[in-house]
Amino acid sequence: LRTSGGYQHGLQLRGNGVPVARASQRTTVMMAGPKIIISGAPASGKGTQCEFIVDKFGVVHISTGDALREQVKKGTELGKLAQGFMEKGALVPDEVMIGIVRDRLAADDCKDKGWLLDGFPRTGVQAEAMAKEGIEADKFILLNVPDDVLIERCVGRRSDPETGKIYHLKFNPPPEDPEVQARLVHRADDTEEAMGSRIKMYNANVDAVKGYYKDITKEFDGVGDKNELAEKIADFVSK
Repeated sequence: LRTSGGYQHGLQLRGNGVPVARASQRTTVMMAGPKIIISGAPASGKGTQCEFIVDKFGVVHISTGDALREQVKKGTELGKLAQGFMEKGALVPDEVMIGIVRDRLAADDCKDKGWLLDGFPRTGVQAEAMAKEGIEADKFILLNVPDDVLIERCVGRRSDPETGKIYHLKFNPPPEDPEVQARLVHRADDTEEAMGSRIKMYNANVDAVKGYYKDITKEFDGVGDKNELAEKIADFVSK
């Protein structure tokens, strides 16, 4: 909660000599934006719902991958640390990722507009580290989708490297344009076998993560009309 301006109280006399308070400046009270975490298995629809949430509430969408690349690009201490691990082909340690998330959420745009943390934390260890850093959310959104649906969504997914758009051969077909069709990419980990491993890893960690946010969590069925789901999520965030 921030206050812009402020009342400067003084006294002036009416014609009858009765003193009245005067305000030389109008006060505007602005509520800080919501702080939201959205979680769900790969292909659960987080990306689609993030777009709806950003459009509805004007929050800053935070992808840990984007935040990581930004730190590396700027050559910050955290970025250099992360780059050292990535160049070795190693995973970036939790403490480095938490530092990157902490710094991003402390930026002015996040303070002013609120934030939407996309798919992070992924483990109980990360959730605990965030709590120790004082990173607190107002709402925790969890999208539940059956494993077989996740695999079907994933296997049919194609991305356009030029526009960044993601399509699905069945649910959201790409344009008929031969040029677009020719450049579509099928990610190496968007196979049934790879997806099964990713889902297994997600399921092994989700309960631990939920435990840290149980008082602010609402679970949603991620199967069905995306617009109806967006309305339900918006109602939850608004409360």
